[in-house]
Amino acid sequence: MDNYYSNGKLLLTGEYTVLDGALSLAVPTKFGQWLNITPLNEPKLIWKSIDADGTVWFEDTFTYKPLHSTILNDTSHTLLQILNTAKALNPDFLKHESGFMVKTILNFPKNWGLGTSSTLINNIAQWAKVNAYTLLENTFGGSGYDIACAQNNTPITYKLSNNTPLVNTVDFNPPFKNHLYFVYLNKKQNSREGIRHYNANKGNALTAVSEIHAITTQLISCRSLEEFEDLITAHETIISKLIKTPPIKERFFKDFEGSVKSLGAWGGDFILVTSNTRPHDYFKNKGFDTLLGYNEMILN
Repeated sequence: MDNYYSNGKLLLTGEYTVLDGALSLAVPTKFGQWLNITPLNEPKLIWKSIDADGTVWFEDTFTYKPLHSTILNDTSHTLLQILNTAKALNPDFLKHESGFMVKTILNFPKNWGLGTSSTLINNIAQWAKVNAYTLLENTFGGSGYDIACAQNNTPITYKLSNNTPLVNTVDFNPPFKNHLYFVYLNKKQNSREGIRHYNANKGNALTAVSEIHAITTQLISCRSLEEFEDLITAHETIISKLIKTPPIKERFFKDFEGSVKSLGAWGGDFILVTSNTRPHDYFKNKGFDTLLGYNEMILN
């Protein structure tokens, strides 16, 4: 059996603007996805995808050659696209007559938005021995920061330069991390829809890219919670103006005493909040039951 694993991700700075070359801070999570490959003597793929609670959320059998699904639902179609793209990048992939039993196993609920797709892409890229960034670009698209998180076990800065990913590990270990929390908004946000909204609504992003670059640099070396809160509030204001959407705190958490920042595509998935005490009761009363501390979420 071959086993592959990829880390989940959170983008702390640079949402949207990372697409236009802003220096962004991203962190791999303690949550991720496994890909287990067991050889079969038959020319087919028996595929099973398992959620964090052990339930099977997708299964199909693919015959080849060519690769063909017995179900052809949306998930099967997407998976076929990824596998065929990987095969186009490496013609030796799935070339032999033998097949495989394939299991994907999440250790976080798939609706959390921590990278169900990016961890799958990176795992399949490892299996197929192809470049994960190229596989992403030829399937889902996006900036690629999530692939960088899948491949790294420490915080990173990520920047696109002439469509080339520049990834650097950084020492981001704020002394106030016990005051940082992540809250799930009970809604998985579609990243591709978020990107389309951004491209349709952004004006000239050059100024915003420069400002976010500066905030990212300051955030990495920030040593006080107060400065951190000022930086993420400034970040929210910049992105709000750019995508013409009110910040999440203004919309839902006006009475919260700490700071609130969206992560990734605005409107779903996780938010980052700051608080002197664990704010579980506040968010639970608002209907948001999933709250994780920094050390519970981030691989560091």
